[in-house]
Amino acid sequence: MLTQYQHIQVSVDGSKEADLAFSKAVVIAKRNGAILDILHVIDTRSFQNVSSFDSAMVEQVSNDAKKRMEEYKSRAIKAGIKDVHYSIEFGSPKTIIARDFPKKHDIDLIVVGATGLNAVERLLIGSVTEYVTRTANCDVLVCRTQEIKDALSAD
Repeated sequence: MLTQYQHIQVSVDGSKEADLAFSKAVVIAKRNGAILDILHVIDTRSFQNVSSFDSAMVEQVSNDAKKRMEEYKSRAIKAGIKDVHYSIEFGSPKTIIARDFPKKHDIDLIVVGATGLNAVERLLIGSVTEYVTRTANCDVLVCRTQEIKDALSAD
């Protein structure tokens, strides 16, 4: 049986792997006529290590994320996605990507890159992708190959 996805979430963090996942999510959303939600989570743990918490730094990170998300949205629209949205969330990427956002937005497919953290972070706190694949209540596509991105670039 071939599943028809209606509401696809792609999680992006600015990495090469996330860009690949985005490209594949666009192709899948277009093929299915699905809604595409582009999600970026700003990990609040990174601000806890700053001795003098500076709201200007948070604002700069938020502005950079918004600019990047506008670019992703524009790319999706140019590729033919009719219903595309983006969200910038603050908190734990693992729980927001795997549980909170999908539940709130009735997501039926999560698309993520195979990696994103460096090797030390994966060892200490675990991979976000691994957590998502273990705990999400919907299908999860972990992107590892370039083929669809190349096909999207040819359009």
